[in-house]
Amino acid sequence: MMARTRPVLGAFALTSLVVLGGCARGCPSSRPPIHLNPSMDDQPKVLPQSASPFFYDGSSMRQPVPGTVPIGGLHEDAAFFEGTGPDGQFVATIPVTVDEALVERGRQRYVIYCQPCHDARGDGKGILFQRGNVPTASFHQEKILKYPDGQIFDVITNGKGLMAGYRWPIPPADRWAIVAYVRELERKRSASATGAPASVK
Repeated sequence: MMARTRPVLGAFALTSLVVLGGCARGCPSSRPPIHLNPSMDDQPKVLPQSASPFFYDGSSMRQPVPGTVPIGGLHEDAAFFEGTGPDGQFVATIPVTVDEALVERGRQRYVIYCQPCHDARGDGKGILFQRGNVPTASFHQEKILKYPDGQIFDVITNGKGLMAGYRWPIPPADRWAIVAYVRELERKRSASATGAPASVK
C-alpha cells in the first residue's frame, strides 16, 4: 500500500510545485519585480531637470567647470557662428562658399523649418497664415531684401516677433544654407520680374 502511495504523492507534490511556480511567475502583482541580478536599469541615477539633495544648489544637472570649453564649443569665428564681423555689425554676405550643394541643402532645411509659415515661395502665406491668419514676413518685401545676410542668419538663430529662434534645432552651417536658399528665392523672383536669368552667386 505504501509503495503505491509514494508515486502518487510524488506526482501530486510535483504538480503542486509546477502550479504554484507558474502562478508566482504569471500572476499580477502591485509590487515591483524582484531582480536576482540587478541591471543598469535599477542603478541609482539622476534624470535631466530633476532635483537632487546631494548638491548645494539642489539641482542634479551640473554646470560646466569655469574656464573650460566643451568639445566643439570654441566658436571663435563670429562671422560663421553669430553672423557678425569684428566690428559687431552683421556680415554683408554669407561667410561660406555658396554653390548648388549649399543651396540644395538650404532648400531641404527650408522645407522642414520655414515653409510651414513662409510658404514655398517665401511670400509669408504658409499654413499658419492660411489657418490662423497670423502675419508672417515675406522675404520679397523691400525691408528684408535690404537685410545683410548676417541679419537673416541672426533672425533664424534668435527669432524675431512671433518667430521662435532656431539656434538649437538648426546647426550654424544649415542656417547659412537656409540664408543661401532664401537669397536664391529672392533672386528668382527679381529675375522673373525683370526677365533676367537667375543663378547661384
